Amino acid sequence: MLTALSIANIVLIERLDLDFEDGLGVLTGETGAGKSILLDALGLALGMRADTALVRQGADKAQVTASFAPPVPGTPLARLLADNDIAIEPGEPLLVRRTLKADGGSRAFLNDQPCSAALLREVGVQLVEIHGQHDDRGLLAPAGHRALLDAYARADTGAVAQSHAAWRAAEARLAAARTAVSEAERDREWLGHCVAELIALAPQPGEEAELAEARAAMQKGERIAGDLSTILEAFDGSAGGPALLRGAARRLDRLAGDHPLLAEALASLDRAIIDADEAESRLHEAARAMEYDPERLEAAETRLFELRAMARKHGVQPDELPQLAADLAARLDAIEGGSAGLAKLEAEVAETAAAYTQAASRLSDQRAKAAARLDAAVAGELAPLKLDAARFRTLLERLPAERWGAEGIDRVEFLISTNPGAPFGPLAKIASGGELSRFILALKVALAEEGGADTIIFDEIDRGVGGAVASAIGERLARLAGAGKQLLAVTHSPQVAAKGAAHFVIAKSSEGTVTRTGVRALDADGRREEIARMLSGAEVTAEARAQAERLLEVV
Repeated sequence: MLTALSIANIVLIERLDLDFEDGLGVLTGETGAGKSILLDALGLALGMRADTALVRQGADKAQVTASFAPPVPGTPLARLLADNDIAIEPGEPLLVRRTLKADGGSRAFLNDQPCSAALLREVGVQLVEIHGQHDDRGLLAPAGHRALLDAYARADTGAVAQSHAAWRAAEARLAAARTAVSEAERDREWLGHCVAELIALAPQPGEEAELAEARAAMQKGERIAGDLSTILEAFDGSAGGPALLRGAARRLDRLAGDHPLLAEALASLDRAIIDADEAESRLHEAARAMEYDPERLEAAETRLFELRAMARKHGVQPDELPQLAADLAARLDAIEGGSAGLAKLEAEVAETAAAYTQAASRLSDQRAKAAARLDAAVAGELAPLKLDAARFRTLLERLPAERWGAEGIDRVEFLISTNPGAPFGPLAKIASGGELSRFILALKVALAEEGGADTIIFDEIDRGVGGAVASAIGERLARLAGAGKQLLAVTHSPQVAAKGAAHFVIAKSSEGTVTRTGVRALDADGRREEIARMLSGAEVTAEARAQAERLLEVV
C-alpha cells in the first residue's frame, strides 16, 4: 500500500510531501486546481511515459518518490523484485523513484537501485491500479479476467497445472521414443550386419593381448630354435653333462669319508646336479613355449589382424569389441521391441490427457458456477450506480484443444451491454468514461478482495452523477476500502468526499507571475468546510455547513 508520496518540480507542484494511510482517502479541489497533476506524478513514478512537459518551468529536472509497504514474501510482487535482484530488507518499505530531465531522458530506481522503465511498469502494475477516463489496464485487460474469476471461485488451479505438466511430459517422452525408433529403423540393416559380423568373430576380453604375446613368443622361438637345440644336446644321453655329474658323484661318494674336503666337494656336486636338472627342465619348458609352428603362427596373426581390423572399422579398441557387440545387439533388440514400448507410452499419454481433461473440466464447472454468482453480484451493484439498463456477463468459452494449457480449457472475459437490446462487448469498447469507472467499481465491489493491486485510485468516478448515485458510489468505495484495499478517489461529489477516512484538498495559489499547486490534509473542521464549499459553490453558507455536518454524521 502507498504510504508516502514526494513530488518535486512537476508542472505547478514545486515541492509536495504527502503521507497516506489504509482505507478510503479522498482528494478534492476546485476545477483546474491541478488534481490531475498529482495522478500524473504518481503515474510517472509507476513507469508511465516520461513527458518533458511534466517538468516545472524553469527547473532542470523533476522527481517523484513513492513509498510502499514492504512486499509480502511469496507474492508475485516479491518474486518479481527477487528475480530482478532488487533487495528488500525485512520490514523496510519499497521505494519507487523516477527522475525526468527538462531536456529529455529519465531514470528509474527501485530501493535506490537503477532499473529499466519496463521493470518499473511491471512493478507499478503490481502496486497500484489507476482507473480513470482513459484507463486501459487493470480490470479492462481480458488477460487477467480468468485469474480474477478463479480467485472469486476459490478454485485450486494447481491440480490442473500439475496434470497439464504431466500430460505434456508424457507427450515429450512419446515423441522422443518415436524419434529414436524412427532413427533405429533407418539403421536396422546396418545394425543387423554389424551384429552378425561381431557374433561370427566372437571377440573375447583380453584376447588381443594374449594373441600378440603368443605371436611374439613364436617369432622369437623361430630365431633361437637352433641354439636351444644345441644347448639341449649337452644335457641328453650318457655323454650329457647331468649324466657325467651323476657318475662323478657316485665315485666321490665312495671316497668322501677319507677326507673332509672330499665330503664338501660331494655336497657341492650334489647341488650342481640339482641345478643342472632344474636348468634342463626350464630349457625344455622354454622350448615348448617358444616352439615354432608355422601354422600356429599364421593362425594367431590372422586372428589378430581380424580383431584389429574390426576395431578400426568401429572406431574402438580391440578389447572394447565384446561390449560393442552387446550394445549393438541391444539397439537391434530395441527396434524389435519398439512397437511395444511405443504402445506403452501412447497409453501413458492417453491416461495423462484424460486426467488433465477431467481436472480441467472440474475447474471449468467451478468457473461456470462462480461466473453465475459474479454476474448476479455485479447486477446487484449496477442499479444504485445509475446503470439500470446495463447488463454484465462473464463469458466462459471453451478453447480449442491446441490452446489448452496449465490454466485450463477456458477463455474468460468480462463483457457489458449498456443499453437494452445492445450486444455485449468488452468493457473498454462499450462503456463511456463515467460508465466505465462505475462498472469497474461495481465489479471491484463484487470481487471484493480478490486479486489486483492493494492500492486502487479512482479518478472522478462520480463524473456526471449526484445525489443518491453519488452516495451509492461513496458507500461502495468505503466498502471496498474496508475489504483490505487502500482507495484514493479524486472526486467532485460531497457525498463521496464525506465517506473518506482521510481528506486531502488541492489548491492553486499565485505570487506575481508564479503559480503553484499545493495539497494539504484536512482535519475535521477543514473537512466540514471543504464539503460545504462543494455543496454551495464559491460562497459557503450556513445551510451548506449544516448539510456538510449531516453528511459527515451519516458516515
